[in-house]
Amino acid sequence: MKPLRDKTDPAYIVPIHRASLSEDVYETLVSHLISLRVRPGERLSVDALARQFGVSQTPIRAALIRLETEGLVVKKFNSGYSAAPIPSGAHFRDIYAMRLLLEPEAAFLATQRMNKEGLQQLVELCEKMANLVKGDTHANYGRFALLDGQFHSLLASLCGNQVLADTLHGFYAHMNLFRLRYHSAVAEEAIKEHQAIMEAMEKGDAQAARAAMATHIAASRDRMEPYYQTEE
Repeated sequence: MKPLRDKTDPAYIVPIHRASLSEDVYETLVSHLISLRVRPGERLSVDALARQFGVSQTPIRAALIRLETEGLVVKKFNSGYSAAPIPSGAHFRDIYAMRLLLEPEAAFLATQRMNKEGLQQLVELCEKMANLVKGDTHANYGRFALLDGQFHSLLASLCGNQVLADTLHGFYAHMNLFRLRYHSAVAEEAIKEHQAIMEAMEKGDAQAARAAMATHIAASRDRMEPYYQTEE
């Protein structure tokens, strides 16, 4: 799916297929928020965004509502939407502690239950992430963050434990993590770690999948730790 272009872009084209319009707006705003093109606390005017993207207010509002549920924007009475503050270091540490408890188990259970269709979906997500890194990683960073979140969410949904899957989904950890720091090594290392998880799952080795996921979560925590906000 091609990102929506704003009217200042010489290659701007008004989207034709309305079915994909809301998703285009959402993905563009995610990219702007994650890359900090929209800074934390910056106001997001529905009218201004509609003019900028050349669309009606409907897909803008739909995207903002979705982003609010994912913790990337906040809405205040009488002031509208604004970009959410980046969570504190304490919050990130707590999230990683919970992920280390839950995601390795999800990988273990998913491997035991894995079918051909589920495995193919995970492989395709990994391939899409790898292809993004081959290009302009910074320009693709928002899309990479979305795919990374989808990979972890899908794996959790395949574990067969709906409570576990819902709990992990509710963290929305990936979106805010990618706001902390851009560096191509973050994406490249994540791809290698995802591949290790996939290799274990393809072999049907649930214990290895659990270990590979634990290694991935711990490595991600260590990569991001220097960029956490220090305030509680």
